Amino acid sequence: MFTVEQIKAAHGKVKSGADFPAYIQEIKAMGVIHYETYVTDGHVDYYGANGYTITAPAKYGAVAIADKCNSEQFMIELKEHQKGNTDYPTFISMSAEMGIEKWAVSMEKMTCTYYDKKGNEVLVEKIPQ
Repeated sequence: MFTVEQIKAAHGKVKSGADFPAYIQEIKAMGVIHYETYVTDGHVDYYGANGYTITAPAKYGAVAIADKCNSEQFMIELKEHQKGNTDYPTFISMSAEMGIEKWAVSMEKMTCTYYDKKGNEVLVEKIPQ
C-alpha cells in the first residue's frame, strides 16, 4: 500500500491547481481510492483498498472557516486557482474565507467535491484525465 511519504513526494510536484490532474493520476496509481482534505489545518485522510487508511498530519496552524458559504465567489476563485493564477496557501485562505471546510476526491468517480461546515455539497467537479 501507499505511504504518507510517497504521497508527499507526489504532492511536492504540484505548484498550482493546473498540476492537480497529474497528481491525482499519480496517487491513484499508488492505490489511493479516496481522500479528504480539511481546510482548517491541512490534514488529509487517505483511503485505499480493504479499509486501509492513513492520515497526513496538519500542514499549517488552524484557520477559521467562515460560517456562511459564498459558493458563487468560491467558484470564481477556484477557476483562477485551477488556471495556475494562485498558489496553494492562497487557495486555502480563500477557501476558508468562502466557507469551504473540506474537499473529498473520489478516484473511482474522478470527482472533487467541496463541502461547507454543515456538510452540504457546494460543488462537484469532474477531474480532467
